[in-house]
Amino acid sequence: MRPIITRTLTILAVAAGITATAAAGHFDITKTGLERALGPTFANLYVQQAGILGITGITPTTIGANASCDKGGPKVADVGAGPNWICMMSWTDNKGQHQDGKFEVTVRTDTTYVAGGPSKIVGLATITDTHGHDVTNPVFEFDGVIPTGS
Repeated sequence: MRPIITRTLTILAVAAGITATAAAGHFDITKTGLERALGPTFANLYVQQAGILGITGITPTTIGANASCDKGGPKVADVGAGPNWICMMSWTDNKGQHQDGKFEVTVRTDTTYVAGGPSKIVGLATITDTHGHDVTNPVFEFDGVIPTGS
């Protein structure tokens, strides 16, 4: 009977450890990783938005998007999952003007994220395409993945 109790306790301890690790956040989620993922994702989607609007000559390189992220303020470590990431994004818009915008980011433990930007700069949830149809604005709110090991 004793080995069964010991094995059961061991299994419960391992399960508790896994749960605690998952609750604390994925260890590969870092400020640097999020910044490296967010800028290029935004730039690619901004190019897609320009195409929807009929604007040509825009590339991820001309946009030059850069993100600077912080999780929960100065007293919180900039690692792990959570809904409290704020990223300041800077880029050159489709008119050649420098833009800065605050993006609220939720990072999940599986290293995926959802980012939402300022509608005054990136537009509303829907935009009108060149054919007069209302379509989803790809940069209003978007998903991405933080590469593991970043």
